[in-house]
Amino acid sequence: MIELEGAISPENTLFVLLCFEGPDVYSTAGGLGTRVTELSEALATQGYTTHLIFIGDPYKPPVERRVDGRLILKRWSQWVSKYYPNGVYDGEEQKLYDYNESVPQHIYEEIARPAVEQGKLVVIMGEDWHTAEVMCRISDLLHWFGIRQRVLMLWNLNSLMSLHRINWGRLSYVTTLCTVSKYMKHKMWELGVNPLVIPNGIPARHLAPVDPAIATRLREIARQGDPRRLFLFKIGRFDPDKRWMMAIEAVARLKHSGHPVTLFVRGGIEPHGAEVLSHAYHRGLVIRDVIAQRPTLEQCIEAVANAGPADIYNLRFFLPEEFVRSIYHAADATLANSGHEPFGLVALEVMAARGIAVTGCTGEDYAISFENAIVTETDDPDEIVGYLLHLGRHPEEQERIRCAGFRTAEQFLWDQVIENLISKLEFLARKQNIVLK
Repeated sequence: MIELEGAISPENTLFVLLCFEGPDVYSTAGGLGTRVTELSEALATQGYTTHLIFIGDPYKPPVERRVDGRLILKRWSQWVSKYYPNGVYDGEEQKLYDYNESVPQHIYEEIARPAVEQGKLVVIMGEDWHTAEVMCRISDLLHWFGIRQRVLMLWNLNSLMSLHRINWGRLSYVTTLCTVSKYMKHKMWELGVNPLVIPNGIPARHLAPVDPAIATRLREIARQGDPRRLFLFKIGRFDPDKRWMMAIEAVARLKHSGHPVTLFVRGGIEPHGAEVLSHAYHRGLVIRDVIAQRPTLEQCIEAVANAGPADIYNLRFFLPEEFVRSIYHAADATLANSGHEPFGLVALEVMAARGIAVTGCTGEDYAISFENAIVTETDDPDEIVGYLLHLGRHPEEQERIRCAGFRTAEQFLWDQVIENLISKLEFLARKQNIVLK
């Protein structure tokens, strides 16, 4: 073992996060944007200088400083994005080419070299397949200029998309591979690599209590005058992996067996959404589209209240965070029943709002069925039906699960996750023979 003293601190370490997604509306397509936005902000809040280089809104400043100047947002490839107005993945290949070609030199000249000259450690973290090539090029460039030894490079896998495009031998040689759950670690074993697990987290604000009056109002709207009516919620991309069909079929079976249900739905623009809603229609479920333009919390509630009676309310507008958290808390359950979930951020957010999450059993390492969540182990809709009816017969279990879920969420705040990350970085620094002062 290498015997070295010292620890990573804001005084001797800075971070560079590389990701296609980021904090802009233009740059956010899913959980990845949420992850890097909140991780970068949490690092800066702890005192670390943090650069986030992402495909940003072409009409916002190319560089923006937040958190007392410690968080430096760098909107990359804006000249390309002006030709592709429909979000981060519009013109994906053109943006990827520009990112790979231009980011390495910027990191060497503007970030890594000055930091190393000041005696600092540089930690570079890339996210998902889009950054695999650029991480390799950065490592090569830093090695050429003789400073690679003072830089820790980690590459994190959040999804299984486009893995065929990655040169695993090269990437695993120049970076430390990471992922977000034991499930994903086992998936990566199939690729012949063995990553470190560093989970996702949630910001501390997610633990704030939900306004009970808002929750009561949402329940009144969802019950539609029937106190027996179940109130469910499902949010996420319209992707078959999210098991939308399973959720819709469970709602239909509940209704047709004499257990009325109100389901709030917030999907994306993916084609699978048409199949999901068509199946709901053909199963006799009444659907109402609810539309609003960037509404406030109160406007969201009024829009649903004025939509008329239905089994499914299709929320076709951007949902403010406060509204989403209020639904999580007010609903009898949130259906996060994915068949493939790398981590399961939605379920953790539900727990933080003292809600009940119905999860799948893939990446949700933190979920224990009927302890802090409801875990489905099959794609059979009757599994959801049976568990929900069991909860209805045992209201005391509902409160116990809500409380246990909240305690679980407290363990996954970004501050706790960063402590985990720092411990692994110190281990890697020792392996790389880096002296921390």
